[in-house]
Amino acid sequence: MADCKADVIADAKPWAPPRCRCAEGSKFVVSLRQALRCIFSASGALVISWISTLTMVTPVWAQGRLEAQYTASLAGIPIGKGSWKVEISDTQFTATASGTTTGLLHAFTGGEGSTDARGTLQAGRPASSVYVANISTSKKSDAVHITIANGNVKEFTADPPQDHDPERVPITEAHQHGIIDPMAASLLRVPGSGDPLSAEACQQSLAIFDGRLRYDLQLAFKRMDNVKANKGYAGPVVVCAVYFSPVAGYIPSRTAIKYIAKLRDIEIWLAPIAGTRVLVPFRAQGPSPIGHVMLEATEFVSVASPARASANGIKTQ
Repeated sequence: MADCKADVIADAKPWAPPRCRCAEGSKFVVSLRQALRCIFSASGALVISWISTLTMVTPVWAQGRLEAQYTASLAGIPIGKGSWKVEISDTQFTATASGTTTGLLHAFTGGEGSTDARGTLQAGRPASSVYVANISTSKKSDAVHITIANGNVKEFTADPPQDHDPERVPITEAHQHGIIDPMAASLLRVPGSGDPLSAEACQQSLAIFDGRLRYDLQLAFKRMDNVKANKGYAGPVVVCAVYFSPVAGYIPSRTAIKYIAKLRDIEIWLAPIAGTRVLVPFRAQGPSPIGHVMLEATEFVSVASPARASANGIKTQ
Protein backbone atom coordinates (compact mmCIF):
# COMPACT_ATOMS: atom_id res chain seq x y z
CA MET A 1 0.00 0.00 0.00
CA ALA A 2 3.01 2.30 -0.16
CA ASP A 3 1.86 3.75 -3.48
CA CYS A 4 -1.68 4.41 -2.28
CA LYS A 5 -2.37 8.13 -2.09
CA ALA A 6 -5.31 8.93 0.19
CA ASP A 7 -7.22 11.18 -2.18
CA VAL A 8 -10.71 10.98 -0.69
CA ILE A 9 -11.40 9.51 2.71
CA ALA A 10 -14.86 10.54 3.76
CA ASP A 11 -18.47 9.84 3.03
CA ALA A 12 -21.90 11.24 3.58
CA LYS A 13 -22.75 8.80 6.34
CA PRO A 14 -21.23 8.38 9.76
CA TRP A 15 -20.96 4.65 9.17
CA ALA A 16 -19.35 4.80 5.75
CA PRO A 17 -15.88 3.25 5.23
CA PRO A 18 -13.05 5.42 3.93
CA ARG A 19 -12.85 6.43 0.31
CA CYS A 20 -9.37 5.85 -1.03
CA ARG A 21 -8.09 6.53 -4.53
CA CYS A 22 -4.66 5.14 -5.28
CA ALA A 23 -2.12 5.45 -8.04
CA GLU A 24 -1.48 2.62 -10.51
CA GLY A 25 -3.35 -0.57 -9.63
CA SER A 26 -5.89 1.23 -7.46
CA LYS A 27 -9.11 0.05 -9.10
CA PHE A 28 -9.67 -2.68 -6.52
CA VAL A 29 -9.45 -0.25 -3.62
CA VAL A 30 -11.73 2.31 -5.27
CA SER A 31 -14.37 -0.28 -6.16
CA LEU A 32 -14.16 -1.82 -2.70
CA ARG A 33 -14.78 1.59 -1.15
CA GLN A 34 -17.81 2.13 -3.35
CA ALA A 35 -19.36 -1.25 -2.63
CA LEU A 36 -18.74 -1.04 1.11
CA ARG A 37 -20.22 2.46 1.13
CA CYS A 38 -23.40 1.17 -0.45
CA ILE A 39 -23.81 -1.54 2.17
CA PHE A 40 -22.98 0.48 5.25
CA SER A 41 -24.69 3.68 4.17
CA ALA A 42 -27.77 1.83 3.36
CA SER A 43 -27.31 0.15 6.61
CA GLY A 44 -25.78 0.07 3.81
CA ALA A 45 -25.62 0.71 4.55
CA LEU A 46 -25.80 1.03 5.00
CA VAL A 47 -29.81 -0.87 4.46
CA ILE A 48 -33.47 -1.01 5.39
CA SER A 49 -36.85 -0.26 3.78
CA TRP A 50 -39.17 2.73 3.75
CA ILE A 51 -41.21 3.73 6.74
CA SER A 52 -44.19 1.96 5.27
CA THR A 53 -47.67 0.68 6.04
CA LEU A 54 -48.19 3.09 8.93
CA THR A 55 -51.78 2.81 10.14
CA MET A 56 -54.04 5.24 11.94
CA VAL A 57 -55.22 3.15 14.86
CA THR A 58 -52.05 1.79 16.48
CA PRO A 59 -50.68 2.90 19.88
CA VAL A 60 -50.72 6.50 21.04
CA TRP A 61 -46.90 6.69 21.11
CA ALA A 62 -46.36 6.65 17.35
CA GLN A 63 -43.82 9.41 16.82
CA GLY A 64 -40.24 9.80 17.95
CA ARG A 65 -36.79 11.15 17.37
CA LEU A 66 -33.25 9.83 17.56
CA GLU A 67 -29.89 11.47 18.23
CA ALA A 68 -26.93 9.13 17.80
CA GLN A 69 -23.15 9.26 17.60
CA TYR A 70 -21.12 6.65 15.72
CA THR A 71 -17.50 5.61 15.34
CA ALA A 72 -16.05 3.72 12.37
CA SER A 73 -13.01 1.46 12.47
CA LEU A 74 -10.94 -0.60 10.07
CA ALA A 75 -8.98 -3.56 11.46
CA GLY A 76 -9.67 -2.17 14.93
CA ILE A 77 -8.19 1.26 14.10
CA PRO A 78 -10.54 4.26 14.39
CA ILE A 79 -10.97 5.95 11.02
CA GLY A 80 -14.03 8.14 11.43
CA LYS A 81 -16.86 9.45 13.54
CA GLY A 82 -20.25 10.93 12.86
CA SER A 83 -23.69 11.92 14.09
CA TRP A 84 -27.20 11.04 13.00
CA LYS A 85 -30.51 12.74 13.80
CA VAL A 86 -33.88 11.32 12.81
CA GLU A 87 -37.39 12.68 13.41
CA ILE A 88 -40.54 10.75 12.52
CA SER A 89 -44.08 12.12 12.68
CA ASP A 90 -47.45 11.02 11.36
CA THR A 91 -46.97 12.81 8.03
CA GLN A 92 -43.24 13.18 7.46
CA PHE A 93 -39.71 12.18 8.34
CA THR A 94 -36.37 13.97 8.36
CA ALA A 95 -32.88 12.55 8.76
CA THR A 96 -29.53 14.30 8.91
CA ALA A 97 -26.09 12.69 9.11
CA SER A 98 -22.60 14.15 9.20
CA GLY A 99 -19.20 12.54 9.49
CA THR A 100 -15.49 13.16 9.37
CA THR A 101 -12.32 11.13 9.21
CA THR A 102 -10.19 10.91 12.32
CA GLY A 103 -6.60 10.32 13.30
CA LEU A 104 -3.97 9.85 10.61
CA LEU A 105 -6.53 9.70 7.82
CA HIS A 106 -7.87 13.11 8.75
CA ALA A 107 -4.35 14.51 8.79
CA PHE A 108 -3.91 13.36 5.18
CA THR A 109 -7.30 14.34 3.78
CA GLY A 110 -9.35 16.56 6.06
CA GLY A 111 -12.32 14.60 4.73
CA GLU A 112 -15.87 15.31 5.87
CA GLY A 113 -19.37 14.81 4.57
CA SER A 114 -23.05 15.37 5.27
CA THR A 115 -26.34 13.90 4.12
CA ASP A 116 -29.87 15.23 4.50
CA ALA A 117 -33.12 13.53 3.60
CA ARG A 118 -36.71 14.54 4.15
CA GLY A 119 -39.97 13.12 2.95
CA THR A 120 -43.72 13.18 3.35
CA LEU A 121 -46.05 10.32 4.19
CA GLN A 122 -49.60 9.90 2.91
CA ALA A 123 -51.77 7.04 4.14
CA GLY A 124 -48.66 5.67 5.75
CA ARG A 125 -46.63 5.56 2.54
CA PRO A 126 -43.91 7.88 1.23
CA ALA A 127 -45.33 10.51 -1.09
CA SER A 128 -42.06 12.30 -1.81
CA SER A 129 -38.48 12.60 -0.65
CA VAL A 130 -35.45 14.77 -1.25
CA TYR A 131 -31.93 13.41 -0.68
CA VAL A 132 -28.79 15.58 -0.64
CA ALA A 133 -25.24 14.32 -0.02
CA ASN A 134 -22.05 16.39 0.04
CA ILE A 135 -18.45 15.25 0.49
CA SER A 136 -15.39 17.47 0.66
CA THR A 137 -11.68 16.99 1.22
CA SER A 138 -8.63 19.16 0.89
CA LYS A 139 -8.46 18.22 -2.81
CA LYS A 140 -11.97 17.72 -4.16
CA SER A 141 -15.68 17.75 -3.51
CA ASP A 142 -18.63 15.58 -4.49
CA ALA A 143 -22.34 16.44 -4.44
CA VAL A 144 -25.49 14.42 -5.16
CA HIS A 145 -29.10 15.61 -5.19
CA ILE A 146 -32.09 13.30 -5.77
CA THR A 147 -35.80 14.07 -5.84
CA ILE A 148 -38.12 11.05 -5.60
CA ALA A 149 -41.91 10.87 -5.92
CA ASN A 150 -43.88 7.67 -5.36
CA GLY A 151 -40.72 5.59 -5.61
CA ASN A 152 -39.61 7.12 -8.93
CA VAL A 153 -36.69 9.47 -9.53
CA LYS A 154 -38.00 12.81 -10.76
CA GLU A 155 -34.63 14.54 -10.87
CA PHE A 156 -31.05 13.85 -9.88
CA THR A 157 -27.68 15.49 -10.30
CA ALA A 158 -24.17 14.32 -9.50
CA ASP A 159 -21.20 16.68 -9.49
CA PRO A 160 -18.73 15.73 -10.81
CA PRO A 161 -20.72 13.60 -13.25
CA GLN A 162 -20.05 9.88 -13.65
CA ASP A 163 -17.18 9.02 -15.98
CA HIS A 164 -17.85 7.48 -19.39
CA ASP A 165 -16.02 4.20 -18.95
CA PRO A 166 -17.39 1.95 -21.73
CA GLU A 167 -17.55 -1.00 -19.33
CA ARG A 168 -19.81 0.80 -16.87
CA VAL A 169 -23.38 -0.52 -16.80
CA PRO A 170 -25.50 2.51 -17.73
CA ILE A 171 -28.25 3.76 -15.44
CA THR A 172 -31.40 3.73 -17.54
CA GLU A 173 -34.83 5.23 -16.97
CA ALA A 174 -36.07 1.81 -15.84
CA HIS A 175 -33.43 1.72 -13.10
CA GLN A 176 -34.93 4.89 -11.62
CA HIS A 177 -38.34 3.39 -10.84
CA GLY A 178 -39.38 1.55 -7.68
CA ILE A 179 -36.39 2.75 -5.67
CA ILE A 180 -35.53 4.49 -2.40
CA ASP A 181 -32.60 6.70 -1.46
CA PRO A 182 -29.86 5.45 0.91
CA MET A 183 -31.04 7.49 3.90
CA ALA A 184 -34.66 6.40 3.64
CA ALA A 185 -33.34 2.86 3.25
CA SER A 186 -31.77 3.06 6.70
CA LEU A 187 -35.21 3.38 8.34
CA LEU A 188 -37.18 0.16 8.75
CA ARG A 189 -40.78 0.24 9.89
CA VAL A 190 -41.95 -3.18 11.06
CA PRO A 191 -45.69 -3.65 10.39
CA GLY A 192 -48.08 -5.35 12.77
CA SER A 193 -48.74 -4.97 16.48
CA GLY A 194 -46.21 -7.41 17.96
CA ASP A 195 -42.65 -6.77 19.09
CA PRO A 196 -40.82 -5.07 16.18
CA LEU A 197 -37.56 -6.63 17.36
CA SER A 198 -38.25 -9.92 15.65
CA ALA A 199 -37.07 -12.05 12.73
CA GLU A 200 -39.73 -10.42 10.53
CA ALA A 201 -37.75 -7.15 10.64
CA CYS A 202 -35.12 -8.73 8.38
CA GLN A 203 -37.55 -9.90 5.72
CA GLN A 204 -36.69 -7.06 3.37
CA SER A 205 -35.35 -6.59 -0.14
CA LEU A 206 -34.31 -3.03 -0.97
CA ALA A 207 -33.86 -1.33 -4.35
CA ILE A 208 -31.56 1.66 -3.74
CA PHE A 209 -30.29 4.51 -5.90
CA ASP A 210 -27.64 6.90 -4.54
CA GLY A 211 -27.22 9.14 -7.59
CA ARG A 212 -24.27 7.16 -8.95
CA LEU A 213 -25.04 3.51 -8.31
CA ARG A 214 -28.23 1.44 -8.45
CA TYR A 215 -28.03 -1.65 -6.25
CA ASP A 216 -30.14 -4.12 -4.27
CA LEU A 217 -29.71 -5.16 -0.66
CA GLN A 218 -31.31 -8.39 0.54
CA LEU A 219 -31.69 -8.87 4.29
CA ALA A 220 -32.05 -12.16 6.15
CA PHE A 221 -32.50 -12.89 9.84
CA LYS A 222 -29.43 -14.22 11.66
CA ARG A 223 -30.03 -13.92 15.41
CA MET A 224 -31.04 -11.75 18.36
CA ASP A 225 -28.34 -10.01 20.40
CA ASN A 226 -27.89 -7.28 23.02
CA VAL A 227 -26.06 -3.94 22.96
CA LYS A 228 -25.28 -1.12 25.35
CA ALA A 229 -24.36 2.38 24.21
CA ASN A 230 -22.21 4.65 26.33
CA LYS A 231 -25.25 6.91 26.47
CA GLY A 232 -28.81 5.97 25.71
CA TYR A 233 -30.05 2.61 24.52
CA ALA A 234 -29.24 -0.67 26.24
CA GLY A 235 -31.20 -3.72 25.23
CA PRO A 236 -31.97 -6.23 22.50
CA VAL A 237 -31.26 -5.83 18.79
CA VAL A 238 -32.16 -7.92 15.79
CA VAL A 239 -29.17 -8.92 13.63
CA CYS A 240 -29.70 -9.19 9.87
CA ALA A 241 -27.36 -10.54 7.23
CA VAL A 242 -26.93 -8.20 4.25
CA TYR A 243 -26.31 -9.32 0.68
CA PHE A 244 -25.22 -6.77 -1.93
CA SER A 245 -26.14 -7.01 -5.63
CA PRO A 246 -25.05 -4.26 -8.05
CA VAL A 247 -27.57 -3.39 -10.76
CA ALA A 248 -26.31 -0.36 -12.71
CA GLY A 249 -23.69 2.37 -12.56
CA TYR A 250 -20.87 -0.08 -11.84
CA ILE A 251 -18.08 -1.76 -13.82
CA PRO A 252 -18.62 -5.56 -13.79
CA SER A 253 -14.93 -6.39 -14.25
CA ARG A 254 -13.89 -4.66 -11.04
CA THR A 255 -12.54 -7.24 -8.60
CA ALA A 256 -13.96 -5.48 -5.55
CA ILE A 257 -17.51 -5.46 -6.90
CA LYS A 258 -17.28 -9.21 -7.40
CA TYR A 259 -15.77 -9.61 -3.93
CA ILE A 260 -18.52 -7.70 -2.13
CA ALA A 261 -21.28 -9.40 -4.11
CA LYS A 262 -20.01 -12.77 -2.89
CA LEU A 263 -19.73 -11.81 0.78
CA ARG A 264 -22.02 -13.58 3.24
CA ASP A 265 -20.59 -12.13 6.46
CA ILE A 266 -21.96 -8.57 6.44
CA GLU A 267 -24.31 -7.78 9.33
CA ILE A 268 -26.60 -4.95 10.40
CA TRP A 269 -27.69 -4.72 14.06
CA LEU A 270 -31.06 -2.95 14.35
CA ALA A 271 -32.33 -1.06 17.41
CA PRO A 272 -35.67 0.73 17.89
CA ILE A 273 -36.52 4.42 17.84
CA ALA A 274 -38.66 5.00 20.92
CA GLY A 275 -42.32 5.72 20.27
CA THR A 276 -42.31 4.13 16.82
CA ARG A 277 -42.11 0.77 15.10
CA VAL A 278 -39.02 1.96 13.24
CA LEU A 279 -35.68 0.16 13.58
CA VAL A 280 -32.36 1.71 12.57
CA PRO A 281 -28.73 0.52 12.49
CA PHE A 282 -26.95 0.42 15.83
CA ARG A 283 -24.00 -1.46 14.34
CA ALA A 284 -22.87 -2.48 10.86
CA GLN A 285 -19.90 -4.76 10.29
CA GLY A 286 -18.23 -6.91 7.70
CA PRO A 287 -14.92 -8.17 6.31
CA SER A 288 -12.65 -6.48 3.78
CA PRO A 289 -9.32 -7.52 2.21
CA ILE A 290 -7.48 -5.16 4.56
CA GLY A 291 -9.33 -5.84 7.80
CA HIS A 292 -12.68 -5.92 9.58
CA VAL A 293 -14.87 -2.84 8.99
CA MET A 294 -17.27 -1.76 11.72
CA LEU A 295 -19.56 1.15 12.44
CA GLU A 296 -21.04 1.27 15.95
CA ALA A 297 -23.13 3.71 17.95
CA THR A 298 -21.49 5.14 21.04
CA GLU A 299 -24.57 7.23 21.84
CA PHE A 300 -28.10 6.22 20.89
CA VAL A 301 -30.72 8.42 22.50
CA SER A 302 -34.31 8.20 21.27
CA VAL A 303 -37.40 9.87 22.71
CA ALA A 304 -41.07 9.14 22.05
CA SER A 305 -43.48 11.95 21.21
CA PRO A 306 -47.24 11.72 21.73
CA ALA A 307 -49.29 11.13 18.61
CA ARG A 308 -51.59 13.94 17.59
CA ALA A 309 -55.35 13.55 17.47
CA SER A 310 -57.01 13.91 14.06
CA ALA A 311 -60.12 15.99 13.43
CA ASN A 312 -62.38 13.03 14.23
CA GLY A 313 -60.58 12.39 17.50
CA ILE A 314 -58.64 9.33 16.37
CA LYS A 315 -55.03 9.13 17.50
CA THR A 316 -52.68 9.07 14.51
CA GLN A 317 -49.13 7.90 13.95
